[in-house]
Amino acid sequence: MKDLPLVSIVTPSFNQGQFLERTIKSVLSQDYPNIEYIVIDGGSTDNSVEIIKKYQERISFWVSEKDKGQSDAINKGWRRANGVYCSYLNSDDALVPGAVSKIVRAFLDNPNVGVVYGDYTFIDETDSVLEECTGEQTDFKQLLIHGQIRYIAQPSSFYISELVRRIGFIDETFHMAMDYDLLVKLAKESKMLHIPEKISFFRLHSNTKSATLAKRHWHETLRVNNKYNKLYMINPLVRYLQFRAFHLLPEALKLYLRKKRKSVHDQIILNNKK
Repeated sequence: MKDLPLVSIVTPSFNQGQFLERTIKSVLSQDYPNIEYIVIDGGSTDNSVEIIKKYQERISFWVSEKDKGQSDAINKGWRRANGVYCSYLNSDDALVPGAVSKIVRAFLDNPNVGVVYGDYTFIDETDSVLEECTGEQTDFKQLLIHGQIRYIAQPSSFYISELVRRIGFIDETFHMAMDYDLLVKLAKESKMLHIPEKISFFRLHSNTKSATLAKRHWHETLRVNNKYNKLYMINPLVRYLQFRAFHLLPEALKLYLRKKRKSVHDQIILNNKK
C-alpha cells in the first residue's frame, strides 16, 4: 500500500445530512487502499455531525466549526492534506465504485498531466438516474470559450496536489464558480486528461446552489472569463444574454419552454413546481 500514491479527498459539508452518509460511504468503500479522507463541516445544525462521528475511525480528519463557506472549507481541508493527488467531493455527490483506482492509473500512465477527469451520472435527491453524461477533452482556451459543464463535472475531477498548491488553492472570493475558476487556473498551468470512465454521481436537486442562485453563478462565471482573457468573452456573454432574456419571459411561456427543452436542470425546476 505504501508504494501507491496517497490520494486526498476533501468533503465540505453544511447541513446536508440527508445526503452526507451516501457521500462518505462512497469514499470509504473505494477499492483503492491509500486514501486520506477529510471532512470539513461548517458547524451543521442537522444530523451531519452525528453521521460523521459514525465513521470517524475511518476518516483521516474531520472538524465541525463555523467557516467562511464552501471555498474556505475546501482550502482548509487541502492545506491539511498530504496526498500526491487531491480532489473535493461535495456532501451531496458520490464516487462510483472503483473511481479512485481508475484516476490514479490514468495519472501514473500520463505523468505529464495535472488534471484527470472522467464521466458522470446526474442523479436526483432520491438517487434516481436523471442522465448519463460524457466529458470531453479540453484545455485552457476551450474552457474559457465554452464553459465548464460541456467538458468537466467537478466531482469527476482530480488534481496533482503540488499544482493546486502552486496556483494558490481555490480563490475564496468565488462562492458559486470556484470550481470553474480552479479548473481554468489548472488548465493554464498544465495539461488535462479526460478518461472514458464513469467517476461520479452528480446530484441535482432543488436546493443546490446552481439551481437556486443561477444569476449569481453567471456573474461569477463571467468574472472568471474577464479575469483570464477578455478575448474569449463573446460566447459566454451571448449565453448570459440568452439566460437573461429567458427569465424576462412570462412564467407560463418559461414553463412551456422548459418542458420542450427536456434538460435535467429544467426537470429539477419543473418537479419543484409540482
